[in-house]
Amino acid sequence: MMPSSARRCRGLVRLLAVVAATLSIGGCRDATEAATPPPPAVTVAKPVAESVANYLDFTGNTAATQKVTVMARVEGYLEKIHFTDGQQVKKGDLLFTIQQAQYQAQLRQAQAQVAVQKAALWHATTELRRYTGLVRQDAATQTQVDHWQTEKDQARARLISAQAQTEIAQLTLSYTLVRAPIDGRIGRHLVDQGNLVGGVGQPTALAEIEQIDPIYVYFTVDQRELLQVIERQKTLPRGAITRGLVPVAFGLLTDNGYPHQGHLDFAAIGIAPTTGTLQVRGVFANRDRAILPGLFARVRVSALEQKDALLIPGDAVRFDQQGEYVLVVNAKNVVERRGVKVGLQVRDRLVVSEGLTADDVVIVEGLLQAVPGRAVSPNPVASTEPAARAKPGS
Repeated sequence: MMPSSARRCRGLVRLLAVVAATLSIGGCRDATEAATPPPPAVTVAKPVAESVANYLDFTGNTAATQKVTVMARVEGYLEKIHFTDGQQVKKGDLLFTIQQAQYQAQLRQAQAQVAVQKAALWHATTELRRYTGLVRQDAATQTQVDHWQTEKDQARARLISAQAQTEIAQLTLSYTLVRAPIDGRIGRHLVDQGNLVGGVGQPTALAEIEQIDPIYVYFTVDQRELLQVIERQKTLPRGAITRGLVPVAFGLLTDNGYPHQGHLDFAAIGIAPTTGTLQVRGVFANRDRAILPGLFARVRVSALEQKDALLIPGDAVRFDQQGEYVLVVNAKNVVERRGVKVGLQVRDRLVVSEGLTADDVVIVEGLLQAVPGRAVSPNPVASTEPAARAKPGS
């Protein structure tokens, strides 16, 4: 009986040892599998090759197309102001009235002198005619005829002078009615009613008028950008800028993009030696007059078209201390950091001018899970639509 029991015990021990070994092997396999998780999934896409219109971006300021300071051209007390500060005025609108009594009297005096000289001319003409007849009858001398000829000529000259003085008096009187020289928006009145204005040699500024429809935007172009603009002009007719054939767009600080469309109409005749820049001007419609002079403007001018430009989603570009970069997946599905140089933005995409080829596989989603030097599981993006050509206002 004892030998049989001993054999059963030894068999039970062997069975327990086999079970323990099996469990130990299974546990090691589970631990190994848990220590090596699958590579993280990322979404990738290849750069899209497109021809895009290239644009140059600048900063500038808005300015009125015309600005006039309304001056008092004659001396007198300011009797009346005929406008409300800040209103729109038309050319010829009455703005101010300056005391007129003195100038009305001067006009009447000049008109009286015209009448006097007309009478003198009539008298000299009559006497000349009479003495000319008497000479034929030997009743007068030629000297008397010559005298009245001289009197007639002098009377005619004095009449012309008197008529000129009358015109001057009329013109001076008209200056007492100060009118708007241009269409535009007038500022506040600079002199109150009742003040003496227009002293001798001291013209008085009464108000300012600015025309802001259309409105100008001035900006400067450096030499490198200027060369690109010149290359663009080679594809346009001669005198394209002055003829309004170069499109330009601008946006204010609160605008999205470049919504205001216009054209270039002026470029300075030379580079400023102190700054190395060229001043350029664009002109834009401002029918609602909402754009005021002096505002900061972001300006975009078209340059040469860039053919076969590589575009990638803007979210794929990252920044660090070394600059702009993207993460690409190599042939072994390992992540690599790739420094790039980006340029024009087209919708939600960026043009990459350096650092990528059309065959590179760029990570566009799952960037937080992608670590350079480690493997990933790349999944192509669902659809890669070609980027639309950029417009100045985009």
